[in-house]
Amino acid sequence: MSGAANESRDKWTFGIRALSNQIPRASLRTTLTYRIHSRLSLGVEYNPRADDVGFLANLVAMTETGKRPALIFGTSSDRIGTPSGRSIYATVSKDLSGAVKLPIATYVGVAYGTYEDRFLPIAGLTVNWRKNLSSLVIFDGVKVHPTFTYALGRRHVLTFLLAQSKNPGVSYSISF
Repeated sequence: MSGAANESRDKWTFGIRALSNQIPRASLRTTLTYRIHSRLSLGVEYNPRADDVGFLANLVAMTETGKRPALIFGTSSDRIGTPSGRSIYATVSKDLSGAVKLPIATYVGVAYGTYEDRFLPIAGLTVNWRKNLSSLVIFDGVKVHPTFTYALGRRHVLTFLLAQSKNPGVSYSISF
């Protein structure tokens, strides 16, 4: 989760994710978002194998500065592994590379999942290997999902992931 405002000219982003060994809703996911403002995106998520449609929102309420973390609110489908439900989250994120002299960034927060009707702690750690190559380890409150991402500019992003640390998958997004 980036805590910077998005200043790209691209307004739309389409994404698709396929995961192996998953329940129908998590096995195939498509998203389409529109950036209304540099700090606000709205969209729709469609999970065709479960005929599940949901609202997406992401608001950078406070951007990151040299000393202050970003504050982000949003909503998405509930975590991977749940057959239904929505997640509402709040996170703080910070690029730590200047402070620790390593190319890392982190986020921590809380998510409320409607499927289990409970709050869960969430977190993630990004390692930026090169300008266009990074890894993100995601903790969704229950399981860990490591990823490896290659970005071709800001428009094309390809990610390999291990859902629940064992089930391979891939996602691709394009911004236009």
